[in-house]
Amino acid sequence: MKELEERIKAVGTVLPGNVLKVDGFLNHQVDPDLMQKIGEAFAARFKAAGVTKIWTVESSGIAPAVMTGLAMHCPVIFARKHKSLTLTDGLYTADVYSYTKQVTNQISIAQKYVAKDERVLIIDDFLANGQAVTGLMEIANQAKVEVVGAGIVIEKAFQPGRQELEAKGIPVMSLARIQSLAGGQVEFAPADEGE
Repeated sequence: MKELEERIKAVGTVLPGNVLKVDGFLNHQVDPDLMQKIGEAFAARFKAAGVTKIWTVESSGIAPAVMTGLAMHCPVIFARKHKSLTLTDGLYTADVYSYTKQVTNQISIAQKYVAKDERVLIIDDFLANGQAVTGLMEIANQAKVEVVGAGIVIEKAFQPGRQELEAKGIPVMSLARIQSLAGGQVEFAPADEGE
């Protein structure tokens, strides 16, 4: 997605450890116009997959997931990372390691919002090692629902996340694929088909 790549180049910052900071439009301040285009791109790519629900992990995946849900006219569930007084019983859970925060969180989704015949599209802000998507897939296995694909806003193509997911049979669509962050410069890999 050319507009996304241009925004990454304009406002993204490369930090030590191959971290790309995009808090100017994606995961602190959110650009709703860009998120709408992102949601429409995912909806177009996965329109034939029979998606009945969108899943993501809080919090940076929520904006693109909601816009995808809006474009596809289906509900969105975000897995919570933190315990809540209102979310205590009847949960599906999985442990997820955060590459950027270097912590493991237990994510959870309330069982009452998951039906056994659902076809789930996972949306995430970044794909590096695939931990968030893998955690959601673990919950999908517990719930006996089918994951029909993963829509990724920004993929670090030099890390193994895509290979891990594709080895599990999950179709992946990334809107921006980063080949390298060497020397503080963003170099893009070829885009996925269907954009």
